[in-house]
Amino acid sequence: MRTTLVTLLACLTLACTTAAPTTVPAAAPSPYAEALVAQTSGDGTYAQLGELDRLTRENGGNRATPGPGYAAAVDHVATVLRGAGWDVTTPEFGLDGRTYRNVVAQTRTGDPGRVVMAGAHLDSVEDGPGINDNASGVATLLEIATRMGGSPPVTGAVRLAFWGAEEIDFEGSQGYVDGLAERDAIALYLNLDMTASPNPGYFVQGDGPATADLVARFAALGVQADRIDFDGTSDYAPFVDAGIPSGSLLAGDALDKTPDQARRWGGTAGRVFDACYHTACDDLRNIDRTALDRFTDVTAGSLAALATG
Repeated sequence: MRTTLVTLLACLTLACTTAAPTTVPAAAPSPYAEALVAQTSGDGTYAQLGELDRLTRENGGNRATPGPGYAAAVDHVATVLRGAGWDVTTPEFGLDGRTYRNVVAQTRTGDPGRVVMAGAHLDSVEDGPGINDNASGVATLLEIATRMGGSPPVTGAVRLAFWGAEEIDFEGSQGYVDGLAERDAIALYLNLDMTASPNPGYFVQGDGPATADLVARFAALGVQADRIDFDGTSDYAPFVDAGIPSGSLLAGDALDKTPDQARRWGGTAGRVFDACYHTACDDLRNIDRTALDRFTDVTAGSLAALATG
């Protein structure tokens, strides 16, 4: 995830986080969504995270685009998704005169004219292994994908994307959106960028029924999430700019946790959400497993409910 000085100042001076209402209704009940939530687990997500940590350490210690760690991660993610029965492609995008790959997977069931899409950036910065930022988001989607399988009982197709070069101005997701032939087919794009920060927050970006459902699902877990505005610092930006309905989930980066947030979420007020953000210590020790479990449940339930609604 990329943070700008303008964003930091805006959040500090305007108090950009606001407590979400607790009376927001969830999407219509979906038996399949509840079954999928029961099948997914934070332990499963953590196992996926461990594999991403291993391949990162074995390939230069980061997943920066370009680099051997990123290339290995692309192959790994594509293999996991194909093994789970998804239709998988690795579309190319351009960067500095060369081409690199995203990973995009879609269910074989559901209407391809009504796609519910979720994505997470697969790359890290050069200075660290990027396990919270953003192997955590990637692992969350991989756990859901393996439990969902490639032919779930959905009415709208589910599409998952794993982006390159998010840390370089969102080049992977921007290239993908620029090349979309049928943008109207995407009913929703949901972005995951950091889902296990060690002093965790619970943020939902965007508005509309989809984000209301995310807030309601956190509330069902006893978590009062903060709904905040988009600030243009992750891969949702190209989708928002293209007019595609979007939402985003994140557990916090380099901003300080407020006393009110610490009261509602636990953790330590006055400390940043992730002290290892964009540094070498962003490894498996930099993960809050309770947050990882909660973000997994909320994402799984919302994707399944929206794809069957």
